[in-house]
Amino acid sequence: MAEEKEQQSTRRPPSAKLTRRALILVAAGAVLAAVATAVFAGFGDSDDETPAGGALRTTGAVAGEAFGTAVAGDCLTWSAIDASDLEKVDCEQTHLFEVVEDIDLSVFPGAEWGPGSRFPSVLRFTELRDEHCAPAAMDYLQGRFDPHGKFSVGLINPGEAGWEAGERTLRCGLQFSSTTGNLLPIEGRVADQDQSRAWEVGTCIGINNGVPADPVDCAQPHAFEVAAVVDMSSQFPGGVPSTEDQDKYLEATCTEATNAYLGDPEALRNKTLTLFWDNLDFDSWLAGSRKVNCSVGKQVDGGGFASITGSAKGDILIDGQPPVPPPPVPEGRSLPTPLPGAAPLPGGTR
Repeated sequence: MAEEKEQQSTRRPPSAKLTRRALILVAAGAVLAAVATAVFAGFGDSDDETPAGGALRTTGAVAGEAFGTAVAGDCLTWSAIDASDLEKVDCEQTHLFEVVEDIDLSVFPGAEWGPGSRFPSVLRFTELRDEHCAPAAMDYLQGRFDPHGKFSVGLINPGEAGWEAGERTLRCGLQFSSTTGNLLPIEGRVADQDQSRAWEVGTCIGINNGVPADPVDCAQPHAFEVAAVVDMSSQFPGGVPSTEDQDKYLEATCTEATNAYLGDPEALRNKTLTLFWDNLDFDSWLAGSRKVNCSVGKQVDGGGFASITGSAKGDILIDGQPPVPPPPVPEGRSLPTPLPGAAPLPGGTR
């Protein structure tokens, strides 16, 4: 009994693959939710539909000529909640939207777009985005669009006022959406950038009911903290590596980089945090994405993240309490200090 208790206290954490997969699935769920709300939180929703994630309601051509004259290659920005101050800017300046195509619905057959027609629903605009904007973005980037990268496909409609005034043109474009669908600033053209969805080192991703949210100051509650950015192009100069090859490389690379970031190889263990990383799939690799994040967070039973306050480089609170370091490894054992994400040894600790 004593030996069994001792083994349980020193047993290594779940395998890196399983732990990382569980965390990634949580993050993926948040991203899918963001995709679902991106259109609702995007442009020109009707007043009786209140989207989540910070709605923007454009007034389009009624507000000025910027919307009505925007064509592929133009970059747009605004600051008003209804985007009534929408304007064109040089794409090297900070902006929110890069136009890839303008679509004139008035030339489409049918009464759906004719004079006096009803302003389309959010679902209908979503369908139009998927049918027209997604392929337009792929063509605009000459096939090098990362569907899992930092940029997403968006659509700006003329808003109800513009629609009632007879404006039937839509603008398809590329935008940088946060996890919750809020738009983040872009500098430079998308075609000239690495599309990898990799946050800068030191970024803390907020938390909402156990699910990752938008970047926040690390002093605020968050789900995880980015400890490193790894460019895999030097290790894998050819075709897309398998997930297993990526994991093998990233386990060692992320561990070394994270220990350096935290300043102590025992920090992860003592703070009861887990190291996890991202993978790149074929579509992302084909688009030229090569960068992934190594991050630290704490998974909770049943899925999701615990709430962490403070940077992992210093003192932290997990769900409001300081972490309790696990017991030290007894002297005389040949077993190395357990690392978060390491695979369990057969038969416990021996």
